[in-house]
Amino acid sequence: MHPLIHSLQARSDEFVAVRRDLHRHPELGLHEVRTAQHIAESLHAWGYEVHRGLATTGVVGTLRRGAGTRSLGLRADMDALPVQETTGKPWASAHDGVMHACGHDGHTAMLLAAARHLADAGRFSGTLHLIFQPAEEHPGGAKLMIEQGLFERFPCDAIFAMHNMPGVEQGRLVFRDGAAMASSDDVTITITGTGGHGAMPHRAADPVVAAAAVVMALQTVVSRNVDPQHTAIVTVGALHAGRANNVIPQTATLELSVRALDKEVRNLLQARITALVQAQAASFGVQATVDYRRDYPVLVNTPAETAFAREVAVELLGADGVTLQGPALTGSEDFAVMLEHCPGSYLLIGNGAGEGSCMVHNPGYDFNDDNIAIGAAYWVLLAERFLSNSPQPLKDIRDEQALPA
Repeated sequence: MHPLIHSLQARSDEFVAVRRDLHRHPELGLHEVRTAQHIAESLHAWGYEVHRGLATTGVVGTLRRGAGTRSLGLRADMDALPVQETTGKPWASAHDGVMHACGHDGHTAMLLAAARHLADAGRFSGTLHLIFQPAEEHPGGAKLMIEQGLFERFPCDAIFAMHNMPGVEQGRLVFRDGAAMASSDDVTITITGTGGHGAMPHRAADPVVAAAAVVMALQTVVSRNVDPQHTAIVTVGALHAGRANNVIPQTATLELSVRALDKEVRNLLQARITALVQAQAASFGVQATVDYRRDYPVLVNTPAETAFAREVAVELLGADGVTLQGPALTGSEDFAVMLEHCPGSYLLIGNGAGEGSCMVHNPGYDFNDDNIAIGAAYWVLLAERFLSNSPQPLKDIRDEQALPA
């Protein structure tokens, strides 16, 4: 076992308690008041410069040592989800309809544990920025922090973040350079026809029939317009129309989730969905409006920073504990916005694959506390290596490691 892991395990009980306290008191995006207060007070007590207020509840802790000129950003998300918890754990949510169903309580605890160790015993030269971000789930705290001057006030040469992943062996670190998570766009289609009596459909223009045709036609966007070697998802998650079986309604509304792992495919999806909906509506003699809202972009990890992050993981866990190039994920993450402004990498830590393990956003989910020491040790080692007195230049080791694209 790496000495850092042993050291972090020796004081992990303190941060397991922090994690469970955060879990018991979850807060939704931009309302993480209690969480932010705990973080700010802890960082201040450990000697960090504490800055508050970006994106309402965001917290940035800065620690400077030595004469090093490089700066590093480490980010953790803080917000919970509008989910009713069913775990039955002693630390289960005390707030009805709100729970940490994605492990952001654990992400925060890992970074706090690393912060304490780095303040007490960290060996580095440069500037460390610890970024505790609100509203990752909604409405996108990364963008808000950037718009309010995050990287102007706290410039970073590179930035990194970590997320737990159920179904992956506990403590295993997974990396991927290039496109690692999908873009996410939200689309509302409103079809307006002419309402009427169900017994006299010829006197109406039925938006329900048109909506049904649109749902089926949308399936061809992925199967016939997108290169089969590229990833694209068009999901119709909701269709609302009418309230009575003998009334043809005036309108029908569809709600779509659209995802891609390539920005050009993302553009193609928007163009084809918009054109197809309008054409289908016209063929049924109804009108359609398409409200296309671009949300999180494709998350793209930069090669050099990802290669460096891999090297740190192998040093910490050994090659057997690291996946060098994992599969891309079709979920989305607003850390992608930070990576559009600063080079860096987003990695995964396995939450466990045993019996009872369930996916995030599930009411029975809980963060694996055994990850706190491992995740914190990784952050400490990454910070010390990146901000070393004689830093090695970042390089792309894809060819050396024979990694697939």
